[in-house]
Amino acid sequence: MMNTVVSRFKIFTKYQHLFFQLVARNIKLRYRRSILGYLWSILNPLGTMIIMTIVFSAMFARGVANFPVYLLSGQLLFSFMMGATAWALPSIIGNAALFKKIYIPKYIFTLSAVTSEFFTMLFSLGALLVVLAVTRTQLTVRFLLIVLPIIELYIFCLGLGMLLAPVTVFFRDTQHLWNVFCTAWMYMTPIFYPVEMLPEWLRSIITRFNPMYFYIAAFREFTLNSGGDWVSNICRGAVAAVIMLFVGIFVFSRTKNKFILYM
Repeated sequence: MMNTVVSRFKIFTKYQHLFFQLVARNIKLRYRRSILGYLWSILNPLGTMIIMTIVFSAMFARGVANFPVYLLSGQLLFSFMMGATAWALPSIIGNAALFKKIYIPKYIFTLSAVTSEFFTMLFSLGALLVVLAVTRTQLTVRFLLIVLPIIELYIFCLGLGMLLAPVTVFFRDTQHLWNVFCTAWMYMTPIFYPVEMLPEWLRSIITRFNPMYFYIAAFREFTLNSGGDWVSNICRGAVAAVIMLFVGIFVFSRTKNKFILYM
């Protein structure tokens, strides 16, 4: 087991320059020929937050303290998950011409796809800082702990991407089905509404089995200093991330040699 890990790490270090080039390429492609460039990573979530605050504040804001920050916190993390998986889905079939010619570890493409979206999400945190300043939110030292749910979510999305990428190779309809699934997942995650407003049976399901709830709830507890059970959410989020990563690696490893037959 240890020899396998060391061997794979050596292979990754051999191709690390390609990995960083792919990440940079993905980020540049997103903002190519854009006048404002990387500023859109801040302006997009800000604009969406303003619109959703206007639309939903009348219905949900009464039960939520500092609704703009509450809304943006959930929006940033869920958008990262959707963006990371959207880039990961075609990461293999989109680079088929390249690895047909030369040997390249195929997971490099999926890893770079998720990582490029991760950096975009980090840029988007600037929007959160702007809203925190405008709303005069009182931050504590616990705010620094937001790195925990962010890292856990990155690992979770990496595992999810490693699962979805090979599935897309064999079933091209996965991309369309995933969009539908993400829409349902978004409404089953308390992004713009408080989880307390749900029926008890549904609330129990979401708070126990929805990984995105773990990450968003912990992130909000550190940002809004709400005093919730962040330890439980961090622990459950870590478990979900590790399980998803192992599942993704297992599926990817078992199917990677068959990719060439379906390109």
